[in-house]
Amino acid sequence: MNLAHLLHRQAQTHPAQPALLDGARLHATHGQLAERASAAALRLKAAGLVPGDRVLLFAHNHPRYLELLFAAWWAGLAVVPVNAKLHPSEVEWIIDNAGARWGFVTADVAPEPLAGLERQVELDSPQADALLTPLQRTEQPTGSPAVPAHAAPFDAATAITERGPDDLAWLFYTSGTTGRPKGVMLTHRNLRTMAMSYLVDVDAISPADAMVYGAPMSHGCGLYALPHLMAGARHVVPASRGVDPAELFALGRQLGPLTTFAAPTIVNRLVRHATELGLTTTDCAQSWKTIVYGGAPMYAVDIQKALAVMGPRFVQIYGQGETPMVATVLNRATLADQAHPQWAELVASVGHAQTPVRVRVADADGRTLPDGEVGEVLVQGDTVMAGYWRNPDATRATVREGWLFTGDMGSLDTNGYLTLKDRSKDLIISGGSNIYPREVEEVLLTAPGVAEVAVVGEPDAEWGEAVVAFVVPADASLAGALPAQTANESTPFTQTLDAHCLNQLGRFKRPKRYVVVEALPKNNTGKVLKTELRQRLQTPTSEMTPTDNHHQKQ
Repeated sequence: MNLAHLLHRQAQTHPAQPALLDGARLHATHGQLAERASAAALRLKAAGLVPGDRVLLFAHNHPRYLELLFAAWWAGLAVVPVNAKLHPSEVEWIIDNAGARWGFVTADVAPEPLAGLERQVELDSPQADALLTPLQRTEQPTGSPAVPAHAAPFDAATAITERGPDDLAWLFYTSGTTGRPKGVMLTHRNLRTMAMSYLVDVDAISPADAMVYGAPMSHGCGLYALPHLMAGARHVVPASRGVDPAELFALGRQLGPLTTFAAPTIVNRLVRHATELGLTTTDCAQSWKTIVYGGAPMYAVDIQKALAVMGPRFVQIYGQGETPMVATVLNRATLADQAHPQWAELVASVGHAQTPVRVRVADADGRTLPDGEVGEVLVQGDTVMAGYWRNPDATRATVREGWLFTGDMGSLDTNGYLTLKDRSKDLIISGGSNIYPREVEEVLLTAPGVAEVAVVGEPDAEWGEAVVAFVVPADASLAGALPAQTANESTPFTQTLDAHCLNQLGRFKRPKRYVVVEALPKNNTGKVLKTELRQRLQTPTSEMTPTDNHHQKQ
């Protein structure tokens, strides 16, 4: 079944029900959303796109994001959602690798044509208007009774292109430790199972609910459009197109309590806003129904504060791009039950397996470990990806006998609750976005005057983690004037490094701090000891001076 059938069903049964809002303003009913998607699908096929072709979505949040997403599926196409914070050169690599033919963009992220696309359509352009304009309804026969506008039947411009459960729907690029990103192939079955799991494990949804898209729609937040569409709920894109706590709280009071998906850094911003305004839990309940958090480590002290300030409206999920939003869940009742004797331990966990998957912890050979022992987290079920796009070697290494080897380390308790301990990979998660050190290191090694570099993450109260680069300069005198464990203040050298990164990487990936050192710690085989570098970062902040980057917006 094509995911577009979810929209078709709502358009048939509730055509006049509000579906999509731009801020507080109605943008489309379910009937209008389906008519626009079906009309665009007809035009996409007329332009030569065929089932299985890939189309790029490189845009900040926008009401038309959902219209074009469903238009692509209606036409049998696969969508390639791209992080709006990526550098255009990074996006062009994805275009080439995915073989994307068309691209839908916002002007702020793609002011110039992207190489490799046959056609690029800006979401606020006349071209997008023409693509999404519904076909004219057939004139009613003379003498026919008038059909009230609010009851007008949905009129599809073209039939939905049939797709099988294992056909590609969503090609999500997630960076790899070897440098280049890998395309995660998610099928119609993967995403439909994810959506149904939300309704069973995460939260009940009614047509009166409203899902607000503050976090990027190219990631997990956007995927949660599917369960909300299944339930006939509303979809709200803030006028700011992002996370403005004051705006979101006001929207909730105006539209009714909102639901959203948020990385821990966003949760902390919402809590800080409520605290600064002196809002009570009752006040917060007027704006928020459910906040699902995940995508990065949530410190126990932060969720405890969030519960105290905003009340029992939080749910934690753990998943990966390779098993989207589905591995474990820590539900609202568990988080709120402070009388439970193991509450402190449960709050520090990521919950138990969601309904459609099995979760276990294994050793390096894939053998299941006893409860309490730390090993790699493995997931099996209908949400696990079909594989990596055009990368069979990586697929075989990651999915073995149906089990996804996540690369995350954790342990299960006797009740099936999973606690994550560390990542086997050196992944940095900053503001909910994945950053792989190898990618940053490769860019920095091409900067003038750099001999060696190692990139690690350090805890950051605002972003979850911050990127720190330890740099060995080719000119030893640049490091000789500073103690090896002291962060360098902004200098011409670090300014050059920063400009070099900005020219080749998305802004959110560049280091927030550069530590200039005489040498990197290494073991006998020459491998850099990143554990030791992280230990150096535990030096009190008064002894380490951050560069200006640490306070710049990501």
